[in-house]
Amino acid sequence: MKKYCFGVDIGGTTVKMGLFDAEGTVLDKWEIPTIRENQGEAILPDTAKSINEKIKEQGLDLEEIAGIGVGVPCPVFENGSVPHTANLGWGYKEVTKELSQMTGLTCKAGNDANVAALGEMWMGGGKGCKNVLLITLGTGVGGGIVVDGKILTGAHGAGGEVGHIHMDDNLTEHCGCGNQGCLEQFASATGIVRLCKEILRESSEPSILREGEVTAKAVFDAVKEGDLLAICTAERFGKYLGSAIAIMASILDPEVIVIGGGVSKAGPVLLDYIKKYYTPRAFRSSKETAFALAELGNDAGIYGCAKLMLSL
Repeated sequence: MKKYCFGVDIGGTTVKMGLFDAEGTVLDKWEIPTIRENQGEAILPDTAKSINEKIKEQGLDLEEIAGIGVGVPCPVFENGSVPHTANLGWGYKEVTKELSQMTGLTCKAGNDANVAALGEMWMGGGKGCKNVLLITLGTGVGGGIVVDGKILTGAHGAGGEVGHIHMDDNLTEHCGCGNQGCLEQFASATGIVRLCKEILRESSEPSILREGEVTAKAVFDAVKEGDLLAICTAERFGKYLGSAIAIMASILDPEVIVIGGGVSKAGPVLLDYIKKYYTPRAFRSSKETAFALAELGNDAGIYGCAKLMLSL
């Protein structure tokens, strides 16, 4: 039986890595800078070098290592290739093939949000469940779907792109994907800021949010203090996200809906506003579906990547 595996979460700023044992205990974790110059040509060689150095440092035998699971911020095909990556500079790239050639280890890749969902299912907010919907609220809105313990990849590697569900016909601004009215434009950290500034313009009510920089954190901190315009922002946010999740739950019927990403640090109050609009809109079989906050934070990706390999 293989004793170890590596989880690698490739992000636009850093590459996070972890060495795990077969039981899911992280034995070591570290990160290196993501060098995106020259179409990101150094990212995989730098990653391979770091893993090879860790193998030597730990005195590991390649025969003991199940392989390397890799998370990438873009659609990922079943063969481990990617069509393009906006945040890394890559065009078409055979990620697992290249990394395997440079390390001598078996590799498997997945979309970063999908592997984060797998990580949360395995050791985080969805532990004990096999059907998990993860929504990550950060600069954008990401999603990961796990069905019967396996990531839903989709025919084009884009399974789980929940941030681009169309939610509003009236928004004229374009989303990063090129469409208009996407969920991401209302429920991400930047979307919450946009909603809040809109409400501040519409109303002459006093608000502590008029006193400094408007951020998603500032909005939910103000909600906790009873600020009326912050609460109005949270209501609009909750309506968009709760309604969208109700649609997803009618299709996926998850055991648990896990909310992660930087915005989730607002805590249980965030779930209150989501569930307020989710419950009346959800199909009756899904009305009582559990909600949970993500527990693994920035480590969800490396845990999920490790699970990718240990599930083979």
